[in-house]
Amino acid sequence: MTTPPAATQRPRILTGDTPTGALHLGHWVGSLENRVRLQKKYDCYFLLANMHAFTTRSEKPGEIRRDTIEIVKDWLAAGIDPERSTVVLQTEVPAIAELSWFFAMLLPFNRVMRNPTLKTEIETKDLGDKYSFGFPMYAVGQCADILAFRPLLVPVGEDQVAHIEMCREVARRFSQVYLNVNPKTEDPDYVKAGGLFPIPEALVGRIGRLVGVDGKNKMSKSLGNAIFLSDPPDAVKKKVGKIFTGRQSATEPGDVGNALFQYVEAFIPDAARVAELKDRYARGDNIGDGHIKAEVAEAISALLRPMHDRRAAYEGEAGDRKIIEVIREGTERANAVAEQTLRLAKDAMGLGFWRRTLSVDRPH
Repeated sequence: MTTPPAATQRPRILTGDTPTGALHLGHWVGSLENRVRLQKKYDCYFLLANMHAFTTRSEKPGEIRRDTIEIVKDWLAAGIDPERSTVVLQTEVPAIAELSWFFAMLLPFNRVMRNPTLKTEIETKDLGDKYSFGFPMYAVGQCADILAFRPLLVPVGEDQVAHIEMCREVARRFSQVYLNVNPKTEDPDYVKAGGLFPIPEALVGRIGRLVGVDGKNKMSKSLGNAIFLSDPPDAVKKKVGKIFTGRQSATEPGDVGNALFQYVEAFIPDAARVAELKDRYARGDNIGDGHIKAEVAEAISALLRPMHDRRAAYEGEAGDRKIIEVIREGTERANAVAEQTLRLAKDAMGLGFWRRTLSVDRPH
């Protein structure tokens, strides 16, 4: 059997997004700001899960391609540095699809369908029993997305933790079945005990579930309650102004647990100012919702301003070409890692008949 490679100098992270539209503030506080921060210390792989986008939009490949490019613009605008981190296009990493097939054999069908995130998506997207055969496969595919790169951490939003738990089950099961690792082995010791995959841990952002500007539901493009990372200041101000609190006057004591104050705590960086606003609001000390909304909107726009400046470098056809080159270079690096993982997995399964190599051509 092939000897597993030595660990990189920096521990590895894998996370990503399905290209379904522009990223918003919920993505920022839930995962994206963690990615920007962690890329300084970790070997980061950020996956464009365009294959998963086909589970619900297979008839709209042009939209998926467009959204794939746009989401990378959001990443780079937010501060992802392609010199430090690797941007990966899922459909150009064949090892992911192969591992998905093998991992599917390690998961009972009922276990996949009990995944609470999968069940929620079926409900919220009103799929009923009309979803494709491939739709539940994306939950297995997410395990392959992650384990192909053998990361230690997976920065995700709160709603993705169930997916990570299933991935952890697959990682354990593979090493138990094919590498004879004792099922009683503690998670941090799996590789030391002869396992192929580290048991990855979910890393939830500082706010696992940011409420949308409707004040009720999780921020979501499909619900029309999102503030996008690309929104200009006037759009931010208008959207923040919609946040409903139910408070009638500036002298009425307010509930600092309401949606507006989630935004205060999330986006006003001065802790002393946040404490002052909460105190005055709770006491009804002549401070109105409108004043607080204006302050929140300005704080959000200040956060987004440098993102807009960075994004400007990638607009237009020339910008698209730059983005595609970033994706190509990252995917070439990613294939080297994923192919190595697949080779080790096949060796463990008795499938290591010969070696193959992959290359990524430059786009025409």
